[in-house]
Amino acid sequence: MDFRHQVAGRDALAGLQLDALLVVVVGAALDPGLDPAVARLVKDAVEQGDLALKKGKSLYLHRPAGLKVARLAIAVAEDASPKAVKAAAAQALGLVKHGAARALGVAVSGAALDAGHAEALVTAASDAAYLYRHTKPSAPPAPPFRTLTILCRKDEAKAVQQGIRIGSAVAAGVELAREYANRPANHCTPSVLAAQAKKLAKSHDLKVEVLDRAAVEKLGMGAFLAVAQGSDEPLRFIVARYNGGAKDAAPVVLVGKGITFDTGGISIKPAAEMDEMKFDMGGAASVLGTLRAIAQLAPAVNVVGIIAACENMPSGRAVKPGDVVTTLSGQTVEVLNTDAEGRLILCDALTYAERFKPAAVVDIATLTGACVVALGHHHSGLFTTDEAVAARMLEASRAAIDPCWRMPLDDEYDEALKSNFADMGNVGPRAGGAITAAMFLRRYTKAYPWAHLDVAGTAWKSGAAKGATGRPVGLLTHFVLGYAA
Repeated sequence: MDFRHQVAGRDALAGLQLDALLVVVVGAALDPGLDPAVARLVKDAVEQGDLALKKGKSLYLHRPAGLKVARLAIAVAEDASPKAVKAAAAQALGLVKHGAARALGVAVSGAALDAGHAEALVTAASDAAYLYRHTKPSAPPAPPFRTLTILCRKDEAKAVQQGIRIGSAVAAGVELAREYANRPANHCTPSVLAAQAKKLAKSHDLKVEVLDRAAVEKLGMGAFLAVAQGSDEPLRFIVARYNGGAKDAAPVVLVGKGITFDTGGISIKPAAEMDEMKFDMGGAASVLGTLRAIAQLAPAVNVVGIIAACENMPSGRAVKPGDVVTTLSGQTVEVLNTDAEGRLILCDALTYAERFKPAAVVDIATLTGACVVALGHHHSGLFTTDEAVAARMLEASRAAIDPCWRMPLDDEYDEALKSNFADMGNVGPRAGGAITAAMFLRRYTKAYPWAHLDVAGTAWKSGAAKGATGRPVGLLTHFVLGYAA
């Protein structure tokens, strides 16, 4: 999808030649500067009871009188924030996505547009246009959207252009993350993820190294090897580098959990909804998506993406509850529950990250059901003891409209990981499970500023809308941009 801007005041919409015009009306009163022909249609719809100037209300008009466009979609935003405008735009896009409109224009009435608004509009349109079809050739046709033009005033044009630039990169990264997270586990193995990383390296000038089992054994990643040993699919340890900053500048390191299918291992999961465990590599997918976005934006910053990819399967070779493994750090772990495997592959990846002497490390993982219980499906869980990193992450989440919520990491929670047979257990009691999982990871991050994002509730949706969301690519992209020189 092509995104562009056009200088055209909100008072000059009637003469636009587009397949569809989307008008976002902010608040409970019409902006007196809105094009008279559009304002007349809105007022008439309100008087006739077909539209109310309230959050969530929308209306579609075909061949609207006084306009050259064939389709007019009106949606009401609660306020002028990018978040509210994005929600209204998504609703308006839903009114036209099943039609024949190719060229779309969007105008926001009642708000001065900035880069945040433009980015929000771009990502909303990209989300509406996405359709998974890799293993579903019978899927209905994708929305025919080809272009989205953001209509703005002359004094808004520079900021809108910047928002489009960032938004289109984020949208491309989100689409990549969604595509690979959506693919079934037999179509997205660790080897496929590694191949996609190499493909991305060729198209976007990244450097990629892929380590196989022998290389991982030589390094001494005992925890990662333990998780992978039950599967016939070979593990892959993927290291991708974007070098946009000075050669000696410390990189931002992103570490993604890449469990391409999670049965739970010997501590096997219930059969119901186990198909959704193909999404357990959502953290890895978000790292690839973020690298895609960053490479397109080309900021002056160095970034390393690390993905530990394998399956977690039960077999005669699988790790067993009570087994003790030695991690790359030298610390030992009693595997009390083989379904707490994400932290085992991440701990070795986090130790590996030390060699880059990073400015900051963020690991991203669909780690715990406990985080879903705590936060539901709106906020990702943010865990860090570094105040500067926390501030950067929260600011990035607001800028990207990709929310996270900071969770506690008090030392007292660490007591739950004590083991009689190893330096630590890999799980604690059920209470505070998302926190104790983060405390486990924290033991491997003493050498650098670190944050953990638990995206178990936000990386995919269940039910009728089942599918990957591509989160938190937006958050991570803005976080990385914050380190650019």
